[in-house]
Amino acid sequence: MTYERELVGDDALPEWLRPVAEVGRGIDSPRFLSPSMPEAPSTARPAAVLVLFGDGESGPDLLLTERAHSLRSHAGQIAFPGGATDPEDEGPVATALREAEEEVGLDPDGVDVFATLPRLWLPPSNFAVTPVLGWWRHPSPVGAVDPVEVESVFRSPVSELTDPANRFSVSHPSGWVGPGFAVNGGLTLWGFTAGIVSRLFGAVGWERPWDAGRVVPYPGTARDPLVEEIETDAARGRRR
Repeated sequence: MTYERELVGDDALPEWLRPVAEVGRGIDSPRFLSPSMPEAPSTARPAAVLVLFGDGESGPDLLLTERAHSLRSHAGQIAFPGGATDPEDEGPVATALREAEEEVGLDPDGVDVFATLPRLWLPPSNFAVTPVLGWWRHPSPVGAVDPVEVESVFRSPVSELTDPANRFSVSHPSGWVGPGFAVNGGLTLWGFTAGIVSRLFGAVGWERPWDAGRVVPYPGTARDPLVEEIETDAARGRRR
């Protein structure tokens, strides 16, 4: 199967998603996530995640995965579908769509890709992660295809993610403080994934006033869920 494809224009998107496409196409630096984030070095290993917008029963939403409860670390935490680039992948779009198909059973033929964001460097593992923005034009059934990595798959409504009652900051013993969201009945979305959601929604104008003074401790172990997901995927790829 060929996963790589041309980016679609605004005319292929619903009206509510067009501001996301405009913002996404205009982001040209990884510092959109953090003012101090450096450019990825040329030696960084490529990876990609799929930031997939759909129109579900509760309106516009994002596809998210809950990591398997049996994992050594970050059990039950939240991330976008994605992983490390395979040698045969034609680029980040191909990586994101292939990983989503392998992890959650997504039919890539039902997805229109409309933007890719700059690579985000994960220094602990030296991965450079490209967020791929997609429109779920024809939703397909999804679920936990690979129980080693994924516990469950769910669509988080944008209205839930922008509800001030579900917003807070997450603190880490290192002194780091970042955005957090309560999703899917009380699970905590934090780390790189939450940062992408927060910065993107803020840039689009979807963010609503919330209590920035509400700070909760980070959940689970100290490592970011996105870092753990990509490293797990890369390790399994080397064993294949």
